[in-house]
Amino acid sequence: MDRTTRNRFIFGPLLLIGLAGLMLLDYYVERLTVGKTIGEVSTGIGGVGVAILLWITMPIGTLELAKLFTIEQVRPYRFIAVSGTCALILHGWLTQFPAFQPVAASSMAFIIVGVMMFSALRRSLAKNAQEAIHAMAGTVLATLYLGGCSWFLMALRVKVSPGHVVGSTWVVCMILFTVKFTDIGAYLGGRMFGRTQLIRWLSPKKTWEGLICGILLAAVVGSLFAPQITHLIWWKGAIFGAIIGGVGQAGDLLESMMKRDADVKDSGAIIPGFGGMLDILDSPLLAAPFAYLLFSLL
Repeated sequence: MDRTTRNRFIFGPLLLIGLAGLMLLDYYVERLTVGKTIGEVSTGIGGVGVAILLWITMPIGTLELAKLFTIEQVRPYRFIAVSGTCALILHGWLTQFPAFQPVAASSMAFIIVGVMMFSALRRSLAKNAQEAIHAMAGTVLATLYLGGCSWFLMALRVKVSPGHVVGSTWVVCMILFTVKFTDIGAYLGGRMFGRTQLIRWLSPKKTWEGLICGILLAAVVGSLFAPQITHLIWWKGAIFGAIIGGVGQAGDLLESMMKRDADVKDSGAIIPGFGGMLDILDSPLLAAPFAYLLFSLL
């Protein structure tokens, strides 16, 4: 057994245990706070575990993304990007409180514009206008890519929409499992049936046969999760799983494009056997906005 495979067997279960612990915390905090008047919420405070998960992983992912940008001579301001990302996660969590909802739109705009303005201010303090556009654009892009996608995942977790899918711990687990089982199905399907390369110049190991197998497995996972989700029947869960599985694969290809441009194999080395934080979270992050839209429609 090679070193990479051995590390995957060691650290993979540890990651799953950590994720399970945070999801259980998320579930039980909401149940324990049902009926409380904290922040005018009577249905329970949701998203605590998801918020902790994002606040731990997204700053690391933001720094990894900034490192990729720097290789291409785009040097975002890391502290500003991390602060903006964490602020967007907090904003998404606060949307569950009625007292915050009237100022939700204006505060969202303030965060986004604030990241741009603070980047410009930071550049002006250096008294150097050279590559100012690169620094500002890189900072805003890092914030919107990771912080913006995290916002959708967080807001979906606490979403309350009568007659539609209501946010819950199960919803987040459904997204994460659907995306990751797409990866598993694509890998196994590619190994067994793969003949036709998906995108030769970008990811030569991915095949159309593997993608189809991954999407089919995602549809099965989506249908299995559906009974746990309010207002979601099994066939809608299957459709959701197939779409989100496909989008998750697109997220993986998006990060592959950035890594190929930067000429690196992994976004980082923080998790032995898996690479960087972005290598794990690229698929569910891009899937989150699409999941938010689909759940709003379904």
